[in-house]
This record gives sequence, structure tokens and C-alpha cells, in this order.
Amino acid sequence: QVQLVESGGGLVQAGGSLRLSCAASGRTFTAYAMGWFRQAPGKEREFVAAISRSGGSTYYADPVKGRFTVSRDNAKNTVYLQMNSLKPEDTAVYYCAGRTTVLATTTLREYDYWGQGTQVTVSS
Repeated sequence: QVQLVESGGGLVQAGGSLRLSCAASGRTFTAYAMGWFRQAPGKEREFVAAISRSGGSTYYADPVKGRFTVSRDNAKNTVYLQMNSLKPEDTAVYYCAGRTTVLATTTLREYDYWGQGTQVTVSS
């Protein structure tokens, strides 16, 4: 089993940037494909980005393509989400998630492990 802890959230003005981190502990980090999801108030949790075990494959939701970048440092057991050109509609609690497969997926229910989330608020 792996434990996931997100950090890096906060309040930022529209057009600004944040980098989220998700630190993993427990089982070998390289056993997990990783994903980022977000949940805005009153809305369902939605896919944001994902990365394969090796980091060779990445996936993005259409609203964040070209603005967000997912990456991982397996030596540090950490996955990152670099968020640029932030918009008020990016405001949400951001969660990282892991699944014990080679490839990542965009489907929420296919992830086995979840962090507690970190709040991102983008002001207009």
C-alpha cells in the first residue's frame, strides 16, 4: 500500500502559476501510475492529468492542455503538477491518486490510492 500527501496549493491571481507536489511513501513508488484529479464545490471529481510509471506517457484533460504539466521524480517518490496561466475555473481541491499498473488512466474509479487533497484558489 502507498500513502500519498499533496502540497503546494494556495491562493493565486488569474494568470499566475502553482506547482503541486504529491509525495508517496510505503510501497515502491515506481510500481504506480499516477493521476491528478480535482473537485470544485458542488461538482463531481474530474480528471486533470496522469503519468505512467516510467513517466514516458502523459495524459491531460482538454481544459488544462497547454497550461498544466505532469511529471514525476521516481528518485524522490514524488509526482508534480505544474499549473500555469491559471483561471478562476481552475479553483478546486486537487487530489493525487495511484494505481498499480504500467499505464495511467483518466478514469477516477480505476485508481486505488488517494491523497487528502490540497486547495487551489484562483482569484479573478
